[in-house]
Amino acid sequence: MRITTRLIQTLGVLGFAAAISLLAGCGGGGGSSSSSSSSSSSSSSSSSSTSNQVAMTVSSGVSNFPNIPTVSVTVCAAGSTTNCQTVNNIQVDTGSFGLRIVNSAISNVLSSLTQTTVSGSSLYECLQFVSSYTWGSVRTADVTIGGEKASSLPIQVIGDVGSTSVPSGCSSGGGSAVNTASALGANGILGIGVKPYDCGASCVTTASTAFYYGCSGSSCSVTTVPLAQQVPNPVWKFSSDNNGVILTMPSISSSGQSSATGTLTFGIGTQSNNTYGASNKFTTNSSGDVAGTVNGTAVSIAFFDSGSNGLFFDDSSLTQCSSTSNASGFYCPSSTTSVPATVQNYGGTGSSVSLSMSIESASTLFSNNSGGNFAYNDLGGPFGASALDLGLPFFYGRTLYFGIDQTALSSPGTQTPYVAF
Repeated sequence: MRITTRLIQTLGVLGFAAAISLLAGCGGGGGSSSSSSSSSSSSSSSSSSTSNQVAMTVSSGVSNFPNIPTVSVTVCAAGSTTNCQTVNNIQVDTGSFGLRIVNSAISNVLSSLTQTTVSGSSLYECLQFVSSYTWGSVRTADVTIGGEKASSLPIQVIGDVGSTSVPSGCSSGGGSAVNTASALGANGILGIGVKPYDCGASCVTTASTAFYYGCSGSSCSVTTVPLAQQVPNPVWKFSSDNNGVILTMPSISSSGQSSATGTLTFGIGTQSNNTYGASNKFTTNSSGDVAGTVNGTAVSIAFFDSGSNGLFFDDSSLTQCSSTSNASGFYCPSSTTSVPATVQNYGGTGSSVSLSMSIESASTLFSNNSGGNFAYNDLGGPFGASALDLGLPFFYGRTLYFGIDQTALSSPGTQTPYVAF
């Protein structure tokens, strides 16, 4: 399955043209779907030795999709430490913002999560990604990841209402509905990019078909939403370690591996285990975009997206995989190919950094280890627009830093958004 969780709204000049990215055949194989969730009487999920770090794992996951990094998240009814449920297989996504969980993964606690209302109507959200969209209610929960807790956090509960209730303004945005765990490839999405809200100031004053709806019964209409009711990036809602995140993934074999485990660290420069150590730092726009080139040609935007399971860019010299194969949507070159790229501060200021993207045939990769591999560092495909999507393959063997845009907070700070490695 090709996954590109980049928000359509953040693609700027690319707009909805990018929606031609495909949700096609499944990659990988073998293995069985892992448990979706487990009940918990505690408000903390499993973590590594320090409270601001959690293990981040790529494996067969929920749907045998390749390159889906996941963590465990504990969701509690607001104010409770006992009415809780720990949810495994939540995708870590630096290309979106906010916590979204499939309704079936929190069935034990769902009825205790208070429905958010705006102007007397129940609040629902449509979120349109490059290749898909989600639809569901906005509810309030206490959320714990490792030892970090965000209290009374607005989250989106995906698929808790029937598909017939999806407004046409949402479903017509492009792509397919991913309102179940099997379709999404995970039990939810943890959006921890540089933006503090999934929409922000624009949704306070302007209603959009691509975001929030006020619903009474089966009747829904677009609505404006105050910042306090919008779905936020949960990281800046932590009481500490809230200025950004660090993702560290190990190096892996070029032929793929059955699994890979890295670390998600909260905070940058707030503890001894999250000191800043990057060699390259790039200022971004409010959504995390930078400038870039592919094969010497400038692209409209480039971005670092752990929620994309490949390196996505357009290159007419690379053969695309058969549309009828399990590698549809990816590249299948006859031999391993290195593609040059550069990245630079958003707006093209400062020095550029050269990269080399290795692309192997997806068909070959998916057949290795009898189809039992799920972690790949050389999986790539066409994007369908002038963009460079540095997805999870770029993260292997690296540590990446994502600094949250504190100038966009309800009580603004001074830190502007950045990505570094």
